[in-house]
Amino acid sequence: MPNDLILLVDDEPSIIQLSRMYLERDGFRVDSVRDGESALGAVERLCPTLVVLDVMLPKLDGFEVCRRLRASQ
Repeated sequence: MPNDLILLVDDEPSIIQLSRMYLERDGFRVDSVRDGESALGAVERLCPTLVVLDVMLPKLDGFEVCRRLRASQ
């Protein structure tokens, strides 16, 4: 649904930039973070509709971020 917030979690700036470009073009609001710890804080703070999560991240990998997000539900 356009205008929903999508959180991009990736440590590669080029992937964030390309993803953001396409999502914003389609009317979505986009925020991004570059590591797993920041992802957990951003989800709590921003309550995004969707999280696009890379698996290989600094600090906490994507699998651990996903486990913690599911446990907090």
